[in-house]
Amino acid sequence: MKASERRAGAGVSAGNERGYFAHPAALVESPNVGTGTRVWAFAHVLPGARIGADCNICDGVFVENDVVVGDRVTVKCGVQLWDGVRLEDDVFVGPNATFTNDIFPRSRERPPRFATTTVRRGASIGANATILPGVVIGERAMVGAGAVVTRDVPPGSVVVGNPARVARDVDADARPVAGVSRVDVPRFDDARGSLVFAEANTHIPFTPRRWYAISDVPAGASRGEHAHRRTHQFFVALRGSCTLHVEDGIRRTTWRLEAPTTGLHVPPLHWNVLADFSADAVLLCLASDEYDPEEYIHDYDEFRRLVNGR
Repeated sequence: MKASERRAGAGVSAGNERGYFAHPAALVESPNVGTGTRVWAFAHVLPGARIGADCNICDGVFVENDVVVGDRVTVKCGVQLWDGVRLEDDVFVGPNATFTNDIFPRSRERPPRFATTTVRRGASIGANATILPGVVIGERAMVGAGAVVTRDVPPGSVVVGNPARVARDVDADARPVAGVSRVDVPRFDDARGSLVFAEANTHIPFTPRRWYAISDVPAGASRGEHAHRRTHQFFVALRGSCTLHVEDGIRRTTWRLEAPTTGLHVPPLHWNVLADFSADAVLLCLASDEYDPEEYIHDYDEFRRLVNGR
């Protein structure tokens, strides 16, 4: 136990009886605080809040009633956790990060329910970042200092800026993801212009049954954020550029598509996120199967259970 905790012991008997530490200048009204958690000076935890084990709630933190905090969470000084905020295990929230829960706030006008904002396992939020209501910050994602998060953040990605956009993958230098392959396709240039082509089962490792194109993606927006149960995909940037983040459930890798002479084959059961589109980007995708909404996996936790057998 820290010396400061020993000195404060006389003022925190209720907390000690329940297995957590509360500074004598902290106000902890909730009975639901986990073992080993530390609540420091001038923090205020309302009665309905739930805080897990081994958390560190730093000076000046306010935790409202409808807040759930997982285990081993760190909330640095000057943070307010308003109704509807959910922090899963091992989350880090930097100093003065700001959560919001009402997209159209008015004085003395309370909405029927506040938006739920979820920060998934292991994610980190940088100092002074602002999180708009109702977003989901994906597992192990990292929000840069001062970023303004206006939409969901893909798992394992780093977002920066205002509005926040995907800058890169947390594990961008990881080993290549198994099954994902880059394909170089032929290009011919003459006085009449350039021609690129690809043939099924030669350059494209399957016979396409569907194609779609993505363009006019707003700055900071991302696409994809799903996996397929059986469909193979082949991506090529016909114009401009974009970044493709791919995960196989264990490893993540990042590819930059920026020329029509390079395609990327993504097999089934790989989570993919398309981000950082240039203003003129036109992305073509060829798919091995016709469209079937039941074939998509939109829930990241379900994807992880399928690929990891748990």
